[in-house]
Amino acid sequence: MDHVYIVYHMYYLDEDKIDDEESKMIGVYTTRKKAKKAMERALKLPGFKEYPDKFIIDRCKLDEDHWKEGFITVYAGKID
Repeated sequence: MDHVYIVYHMYYLDEDKIDDEESKMIGVYTTRKKAKKAMERALKLPGFKEYPDKFIIDRCKLDEDHWKEGFITVYAGKID
């Protein structure tokens, strides 16, 4: 196996403010079929069922760096 499938649930508390993102990793699975089953289970739970179209299944290659750039921190209301 050279990859896995990661299930996320992501949405914005306020669609006009991208810094109000809610993100949850549901789990990591060996097949897309298992990932879809996990999504179906989560859809029955409070919170997730109110945002049913916010699931993401991401295929992730193993033994590979996925973040290859640095980052900056942006604070709301602060400009440097």
